Amino acid sequence: MSTPSSPTPAEVARAIDHTLLKPEATHADVAALVAEAVELGTYSVCVSPSMLPVAVPAGSDLKVAAVCGFPSGKHTSTIKAAEAAGAVRDGADEIDMVIDVGAAREGRYDAVRADVAAVRAAAPAPTVLKVIIESAALDDEQIVGVCRAAADAGADFVKTSTGFHPAGGASEHAVRLMAETVGPTVQVKASGGVRTLEQARAMIAAGATRLGVSGSRQLLAGDGSGDASY
Repeated sequence: MSTPSSPTPAEVARAIDHTLLKPEATHADVAALVAEAVELGTYSVCVSPSMLPVAVPAGSDLKVAAVCGFPSGKHTSTIKAAEAAGAVRDGADEIDMVIDVGAAREGRYDAVRADVAAVRAAAPAPTVLKVIIESAALDDEQIVGVCRAAADAGADFVKTSTGFHPAGGASEHAVRLMAETVGPTVQVKASGGVRTLEQARAMIAAGATRLGVSGSRQLLAGDGSGDASY
């Protein structure tokens, strides 16, 4: 029997956004991603917007997420909003947007709030909006500031990382701080460096309700060899 601190592999799978964001990804790769996600029982697949629309098997409850302003976040809000709106038109159920991390480091939380609000307006509910804050590049005060800004702007999730930043990916500390800042109305997604079942369980115990994982099969098998490029 599972416990809240030790979910089963199947329960972990239902928290996973099975992810493929490599620049060299092809439509055949995405089709294989979808098939694997259905087999593993993950919550969604997460892809680049150029890979949309994604064909999901009839009868499957698999969701489709697309990134926005990825991976730098240095796009203008107008471009991010247009990208998000286009992704929704092309079938995305969820949008994972990247903030301007430099604005966060400067303490310009109003700018972060406006950036998130622009995307929220372009992709209104029921589209789920996740806001990537690149937590490893921020100090605790900045994490709190951007999480509050994202929540104020209507985000459904705050998310640790793109997985592409040299500062690193998710940490239990960041997840816990983010959850304490935005809970219970806004959820937390941990992504970047979540390679093992033990790490996944630790992130969930810290407060994450969703996980970004590219090596989902390996993670769920418990062999620790998952590709954590996201």
